[in-house]
Amino acid sequence: MTTVRIAAAAAHFGRDLEFDLARIAKLIDDARRSGAGLLVLPDAALGGYLADLRHPDPEALPPALKPDDPLILRVARLAAEMVVCVGYCEDGGDEHYNAAVCVSGDGVLGRHRKVHLPAGEVAAYAPGDRFAAFDTPVGRIGMLIDYDKTFPESARSLALDGAEILACLSAWPTSITNRAPRMAQDRQAKLFDLYDQARAAENQVVLASSNQTGAMGGMRFLGQSKVVGPGGDILARTWAKAGLAVAEVDVATEIDRARRVLRHLDERRPSAYRVTGPASGASERRASVPEQHASAPQPYATEHGPSADLEEVWEIPAQSRQIPPQSREIPLSYPETPS
Repeated sequence: MTTVRIAAAAAHFGRDLEFDLARIAKLIDDARRSGAGLLVLPDAALGGYLADLRHPDPEALPPALKPDDPLILRVARLAAEMVVCVGYCEDGGDEHYNAAVCVSGDGVLGRHRKVHLPAGEVAAYAPGDRFAAFDTPVGRIGMLIDYDKTFPESARSLALDGAEILACLSAWPTSITNRAPRMAQDRQAKLFDLYDQARAAENQVVLASSNQTGAMGGMRFLGQSKVVGPGGDILARTWAKAGLAVAEVDVATEIDRARRVLRHLDERRPSAYRVTGPASGASERRASVPEQHASAPQPYATEHGPSADLEEVWEIPAQSRQIPPQSREIPLSYPETPS
């Protein structure tokens, strides 16, 4: 049986680990009530993301957890019969990594260290060095973190390793250097959706994309968590609000349907592809902060004022509200920050 309900979370997380764990417990409970077998939580759900990517404060970095930290084991116990993917800062001894772990009540099912680091992250993290899929009770999964999904090779590597579901964990903010008057025109909002849909469609797999909401330092996170089918269609999404995007998918059937005529993985021509090339300008790019991770004092300026809620200025086209009957959005009622 390959039919599974997949939940992708949009929520805010910070430095208070006990608060984060309580929020994770609430999200797991909400996902379980919806019948979800897989829950994908955002990047840095345990400990929060970096507050300043231009000049990260060494005293204000996310708490680093060992791979076998008791908090990760507590998440596994909370997951019980479910499969849960969660992001955290991994203490790798001499290096720290932006990492994700996939767990169930049986323990750790898979791990990933973020491979592609935007310029600001190199001051805090070392890059991972591989993409590997792994088997779980809900199917074979591969994980990506944030900037990883910008690179087609990341998702393709996982698909070639047999991944049927891609779990993309993000802490992806709105554009700071190229502000738009409304969220609907935000460049990073458009790219976030574009990458999610492209990675699913080009590999003909199911993709669950989670993201943080709220603000950290000068960044305001997008939300926009979603479940995407193997044809690139969005099955469920949260928009900018905290909540769960839940979709019921017969994974094997949908993948077979997408690959019935055109089978992208089988029809590749590797001998025609350039697999290496000059990385000209790489050092210059690392010296400047990419716009999606730039730092600024205001979260999002609009005609409504600099502190307007994102949902107040987000124009959603009417047709975008149509969600298949088997999919739905579950709003969350708890506050963005600890009281």
